[in-house]
Amino acid sequence: MGNKFQNFPKSWKTKSKPHLFCPGCGHPIVLKMLGQAIDEMEIAKKTVFLIDIGCSLLAWDFFNLDTSQTHHGRTIPVAVGFKMARPDSLVIAYVGDGGGYAIGLQHTLSVALRNNPITTILVNNTNYGMTGGQMAPTTLLEEKTSTTPLGRQIDIHGQTIKGPEILAGVVADSAYVARGSVRQPLVLKNYLKRALQTQLEKQTFSFVEALSFCPTNWKTAAKETLEQIEKLEEQFVCKEF
Repeated sequence: MGNKFQNFPKSWKTKSKPHLFCPGCGHPIVLKMLGQAIDEMEIAKKTVFLIDIGCSLLAWDFFNLDTSQTHHGRTIPVAVGFKMARPDSLVIAYVGDGGGYAIGLQHTLSVALRNNPITTILVNNTNYGMTGGQMAPTTLLEEKTSTTPLGRQIDIHGQTIKGPEILAGVVADSAYVARGSVRQPLVLKNYLKRALQTQLEKQTFSFVEALSFCPTNWKTAAKETLEQIEKLEEQFVCKEF
């Protein structure tokens, strides 16, 4: 009788499953697509995986990859440091919308402007999932969170940030920017592979935002969760920029 895990991607650490994310969370889908991309490209041995504080920290033992966790919002500059020290490595910064668009926004913009050859994957679930579902930079107008019980108001809270659109306006022509959704995982995987290929082949910056489920903080059942992600896709266009 063969190993029941023999068909699992090589980058996955099967002993760490089941994962620690909330039921229905989209992070495991993003991570599964990333793991498949890494294994299909056969780059696990050269990959360095850096994770932020927040929901993303639950990926700390997800892979059989060199992995490091950073202070909140500081994953991207640490990734740049790893790449500078080991230019032959493939470096991935895995962050949430808080780590990439709030406390870490200056790093996200700076690495794009410098065209540092790392890959940033940002999971956008429109709230601060780890700490109770507070409003995030990506919270939609009128969306209710634990800190916006009446909905996000533009005159009080400002406009919703759209990261890929901002980055697309400042990156070099050789960089890669895209947005995908966990509702279309294979499309998302293709975006992730192109982002990794950009770092490998062009030695330039790449960025993928992944729209993600968060039924715990959205307070939605299965049907309403799918309806919410479809609403996000209407507001945040999924495409390569």
